[in-house]
Amino acid sequence: MIYCVIPRELADELYDKMVEYYADNPNVTVIVDRREGPDRRAAAAPSGEDKRELRDRRRARVPGTFPETEAAD
Repeated sequence: MIYCVIPRELADELYDKMVEYYADNPNVTVIVDRREGPDRRAAAAPSGEDKRELRDRRRARVPGTFPETEAAD
C-alpha cells in the first residue's frame, strides 16, 4: 500500500486531483495530513541525564602481547 499524503493547507486544491490521478491504481491511497500541534520528534532529543548509554558489544581483546612472527619471503 502506498499513501499519497496531502498537506492540510493544500487539501482543497489537490485532494480531488490526486484521487482522480490515482483512481486506476489500487495500491495508492490518497489521504490528508490532519496532524496538529508541535512535532514530537524535536522534543524526544536526549538532553543531559536522558541520553542513551552506548556500549561496545564486541568481545574484549585478550590482554597481553602477541609473539613476533617472521614474514615469509
